[in-house]
Amino acid sequence: MKRVINLHVNGEEFELLTEVHKTLLEVLREDLGLTGTKRGCDLGTCGACTVLIEGKPYLSCLTLATAVQGKKIITIEGLTQEGELHPLQKAFVEKGAIQCGFCTPGMILTAKALLDEHPHPSEGEVKRAVSGNLCRCTGYVKIVEAILSVAQEKS
Repeated sequence: MKRVINLHVNGEEFELLTEVHKTLLEVLREDLGLTGTKRGCDLGTCGACTVLIEGKPYLSCLTLATAVQGKKIITIEGLTQEGELHPLQKAFVEKGAIQCGFCTPGMILTAKALLDEHPHPSEGEVKRAVSGNLCRCTGYVKIVEAILSVAQEKS
């Protein structure tokens, strides 16, 4: 069964005819072409599909697209403003927190939600915040350093 839905993604309004069982991840990638949101486990355990909904991190593989109509959704593509990378994106590059890059969008969006709510987190708070985002390449040290460097810049 299909339904017309209206989504507010990265500051733009989209009206789509989609199957009611489609996840937000599927709609973002397949219907809107926003492939920065990664498909990892499809079980909600890896965090690769994390997006922000009303400023909070959500696993888009577990979220039905029909359930988020009228809510502000931000994907990794939505962080870049006028061709300028977000400070977290810059820090991940500068600190070497990106290797294969698969987990990076989810990590950055999770970190953004943390810093928006708690601008000066401790190292432990950063580690707890990103604990639901799996990375098999970096060992998290550089990821935590990148996030803390942005928090220090906000001082």
